[in-house]
Amino acid sequence: MVFPFEDMILFEQASNVLFDPLQNTCCVYDKEIPKMAGFTGILEFMERLPIQKALTNQHLVFRSHIERFWNNATYDEENKTINYVVNVNGQDKPIIIIEQLVREVINFPDDENSPTKFPERMVKGCMLRLGYNGTLNKANYLKVCYPRLYKFLIHSVLLALSHRKGGYDVMRDYQMNMVTALVLNKKYNFSKIVFHYMVENITSKSKTWVYPCFIQMMIDHAYPGLERDENNDLLVLFHMDNESLKQLGRYHPNNPEPSSKVEFFGFIKDKNYQDPDPVNH
Repeated sequence: MVFPFEDMILFEQASNVLFDPLQNTCCVYDKEIPKMAGFTGILEFMERLPIQKALTNQHLVFRSHIERFWNNATYDEENKTINYVVNVNGQDKPIIIIEQLVREVINFPDDENSPTKFPERMVKGCMLRLGYNGTLNKANYLKVCYPRLYKFLIHSVLLALSHRKGGYDVMRDYQMNMVTALVLNKKYNFSKIVFHYMVENITSKSKTWVYPCFIQMMIDHAYPGLERDENNDLLVLFHMDNESLKQLGRYHPNNPEPSSKVEFFGFIKDKNYQDPDPVNH
């Protein structure tokens, strides 16, 4: 499936927002997809990751639900809650979102004490072991500077968990910490990060519909009987498919695929691998 560039960032005239159909989308592990052939070596590890719902659940998303949420949700600084009201059978019903609800609904394997940042030396060391061949002293790392198999892992994390539209070729600091946690089987507070950027999107008065899939999951969790129109109201997200895998497998002549041999380590290599230092992060 080929989409023209202008369709990748869509302007929703009704609500005057920017919506990116790639943001908060899912990866797939289907070996029958032709272009998956170049990535099968990492799939066994991907299927073991403890954040499967966030990575792979292609939850149906409804345009009107997401539009109303981002137009009307508020943040209560004193109580640290996101507050929203939905109309169910003619009655206004509240949805109160806290970090714990994000954790519960998306099945993130963390708790309130899980870290969101690891020592720089640990993170950069992990990036090097993943074969990164770009400049190390930059704040953000380029996806294209990783070998193909690890590029798949990073791409999947960027699309599913990025807090903003676009920029899927660049891995920011918190995303490098996420990847480090997954590779080394360490605790990481995914829930806190998602909740933080939901709050930021409200308090900054942004008009971007971020986390559409996660938002819909939380709305459906609170009110599973809420009216849904699958024929006229679906918000189409561009989940991973053969065409996107074809693009993912490409490298530019100026940035060829790293030639270093990919050697698995940590939780990638051993399904029984345990974090050697779960206390001192």
